[in-house]
Amino acid sequence: MSRLKILALLPLVAALSGCDYIVLAPAGDIAAQQRDLVIISTVLMLLIVVPVMALTVLFAWRYRQSNTQARYEPEWDHSTKLELVIWSAPLLIIVCLGALTWMGTHLLDPYRTLGRIHAERAVDQSKAPLEVDVVALDWKWLFIYPDYGIATVNELAAPVDRPITFRITASSVMNSFYIPALAGQIYAMPGMETKLHAVVNHAGTYKGFSANYSGAGFSGMHFNFQGLDDKGFDTWVAKAKSAGGSLGRAEYLQLEKPSQNEPVRRWGTVDADLYRLILNMCVETGKMCQSEMMAIDAKGGNGHQGLNNTLPLTYDKYARRGAPLGPEPVFVAGTCTPDAPQGKTTASITAPVDTAPLLGAGLKRPSFTPLKSSSFFLGQRPKSDS
Repeated sequence: MSRLKILALLPLVAALSGCDYIVLAPAGDIAAQQRDLVIISTVLMLLIVVPVMALTVLFAWRYRQSNTQARYEPEWDHSTKLELVIWSAPLLIIVCLGALTWMGTHLLDPYRTLGRIHAERAVDQSKAPLEVDVVALDWKWLFIYPDYGIATVNELAAPVDRPITFRITASSVMNSFYIPALAGQIYAMPGMETKLHAVVNHAGTYKGFSANYSGAGFSGMHFNFQGLDDKGFDTWVAKAKSAGGSLGRAEYLQLEKPSQNEPVRRWGTVDADLYRLILNMCVETGKMCQSEMMAIDAKGGNGHQGLNNTLPLTYDKYARRGAPLGPEPVFVAGTCTPDAPQGKTTASITAPVDTAPLLGAGLKRPSFTPLKSSSFFLGQRPKSDS
């Protein structure tokens, strides 16, 4: 081989030598079981593939035209023994693969709580798992730790050998949450919640990213996942708390706006209700939550009168982010239920009334229950005597 050809192959050799086969050498028990499933399935299929490829080459060589010593039987058309081998071997492989897939589908269900830390250690049921709320934004990842009251962007950490419960959603388009060293990927979708249970068994820093193309900033939508010991995790939490700042509705609406290659950010406190609002797509003040709208629809909906209850989005009204009822983006106004005395009619309060002072004055916003005693539709102001 010429020197020029060798030089041309050097970049390829360098690239291959730098490959990190993290899927085959994971740091978490779930990913390790998924690796074993892939390897066992591949070996079972190779039991058929390899003999077929070898026999193809053997037959081509043995029965070549120049080999006059090979048996020539033009009238041969059947062999019971050969048919049994041809059909029974693949059938047994398919049965094994089917059983393996069925068990793996149930045992590695991302919604299934963990039954073990690793092969030799069961989960300690007396210790609560670490809960992490994950929000896929354009184009960054938001992680909320409800038990610690902190939030981060593009940085995730968890203690070694402690089960992790991820609750995953998205702000706009669909993404895919994937940490190859920890567990398989699972989709993040707006207005929906997916779950993932996992555990990290080895300390280290591992890559996480979105495995589903979601637009211009997709290539920068990655983060570091840190597996830490208990002391290291406590130090990481303290560092996040010391960062100060509070992530509430207003701060989230600014964070939600599309941006690319975001650096790591931390908040020392976070609105305890923020993830629920993100999931129900009602972070904007006065916007009806998806759960409330679904409760209304379950009782028959509001019909044509419900159109009166739509309001324009203020923070991105010119971005045309969803405009089913006109040229400008709109949303359905939320409802507030005051603490009325027993037997009094409960009224609907619609934006543009600012609901923040109302909430501060003793009003609360529960899950919506359709009103039976009210004589007006949502979107119409109540009579003065109600």
